[in-house]
Amino acid sequence: MVTVLESIMLICFGISWPVSVYKSVTSKSTKGKSLVFMIAIIVGYIAGIMGKIIGGNHNYVLVLYIINLLFVSVDFVLYFVNRHREKVAVALAPAH
Repeated sequence: MVTVLESIMLICFGISWPVSVYKSVTSKSTKGKSLVFMIAIIVGYIAGIMGKIIGGNHNYVLVLYIINLLFVSVDFVLYFVNRHREKVAVALAPAH
């Protein structure tokens, strides 16, 4: 039952990350993104993965942690891509 509950938690959290990545790709903006929040989530997922590995509890939940970590990591990279894009747009904008 513990594994099922942990899976539900990871699935619920994980649903938001593909949506966030999609928003980052389509908006090409960092608006609404928090770098500190993403770092905290990445650290949390890494801790969860390490807990599973160290505890020898290698089950399907480990895969959910890894999938979530990958999505957050993609969003993290997109943050810097979009931030660079925003800085370039500001630099190229005509002065009023």
